[in-house]
Amino acid sequence: MKQNLGKVDRIIRVVAGLAVLSLFFILEGDARYIGLVGIVFLGTAAVGFCPLYVPLKLNTACRDGQGSCCGGGSCETKE
Repeated sequence: MKQNLGKVDRIIRVVAGLAVLSLFFILEGDARYIGLVGIVFLGTAAVGFCPLYVPLKLNTACRDGQGSCCGGGSCETKE
């Protein structure tokens, strides 16, 4: 499983994951379980891989090995 999430993408997923997960503790009734979706955001950020990016051919991970990403969207493969 090759990483396809860049640093900025992972940070955004952690923030969004914590925000959505907080709904579990804020909301009441059955609606509170929507907050558990935040676990998915946190999980993908932790492993650096998003399965949804594969069929969409997106990759925000760095390719040049110098810590800079090729853009915020899909990276083209240089072969």
